[in-house]
Amino acid sequence: MKKIIFGLLATGLLVSFVPAESKAAIIDPPVSAVAVKPEASAEVKALLLRLDEINALDKKDMKSPEKKELRTEVRSIKQQLSDLGDGLYLSVGAIVIILLLLIILL
Repeated sequence: MKKIIFGLLATGLLVSFVPAESKAAIIDPPVSAVAVKPEASAEVKALLLRLDEINALDKKDMKSPEKKELRTEVRSIKQQLSDLGDGLYLSVGAIVIILLLLIILL
């Protein structure tokens, strides 16, 4: 009788842990919290203004080399903007770990 009960309990535990393992394989994209500066510098404003000018251009009449030049300029501006950004990025996992540590320590 003990063997039957032990076997049923063991299979029940195994069945209950299988869905938890299959859910662990699904990876959600990380969500970031970004701290944004209230005022942008003059350089950032100038770069954003240039991006707006490029977007407002009529590209239908341009030739291929001109479009290519604009694409490279847009890429370089975007790279400069990302280099100038001083944001703080926290993933969801990091936030959870920080909260758990705060709960444990306090």
